[in-house]
Amino acid sequence: MLFPISCLFCQKEGVWICHDCEQKINLLPFQVCPYCEKTITQNGHICEKCLIKRIEKNSPVSLDALLCATEYQKISKLVHLFKYNFIQTLGTPLGNLLIKILLKNNFSLPDIIIPVPIHKRKLKWRGFNQAEILANIVSQNITPGLEIAIRSDMLMRKKNTKAQMKIKMRKERLENLSGAFFVQSLEQKNISEKRILLIDDIATTGATLFECAKTLKNFGAKKVFAVVIARQEMK
Repeated sequence: MLFPISCLFCQKEGVWICHDCEQKINLLPFQVCPYCEKTITQNGHICEKCLIKRIEKNSPVSLDALLCATEYQKISKLVHLFKYNFIQTLGTPLGNLLIKILLKNNFSLPDIIIPVPIHKRKLKWRGFNQAEILANIVSQNITPGLEIAIRSDMLMRKKNTKAQMKIKMRKERLENLSGAFFVQSLEQKNISEKRILLIDDIATTGATLFECAKTLKNFGAKKVFAVVIARQEMK
């Protein structure tokens, strides 16, 4: 009564986003290469041109594919309330978007789901890792009756880096995250030959996902894919 809530789209009382409005959020009709962000590819895999460039530069592919669920403008307010107003219940409709885009693209089920970690200081301040909430929604509902293992303790963040959204240059974003992640020593043997799905809320340059994938590949991960709600363009 004191703090009523209503659908952010149609103002229906009692929910942040009603079922009807949730169903109206359109999924992206196609996916693009996570590296050049230009070439349309199947399931968001790296395009042939980017693959050749990396081979020529002897630069191994870290992230094998990236799926984005919808346009950033359509869900920016939801994500902001989820992360910065601490409305954890918004994780369910946002997580549903991730499930829908995974199913739409007939994505192969991973061996492990890993939410992109946040630093312990940020976790203490926020009280939750938004990527972990999304990962739980996906794990519990992508294959009803069969949960995919979530390993929130496998990949950790050791550097409390400057927020990526505050850095405008792509090169600086990559440098900001260099060496930011590590794999727990007891978990290193459990990564070898595994197909891993990374989950995060928003990607911009993809620097966070690339660095996470690179760290996992260094310990023998067979494939590393990622899914996010949306990809925000740099201003």
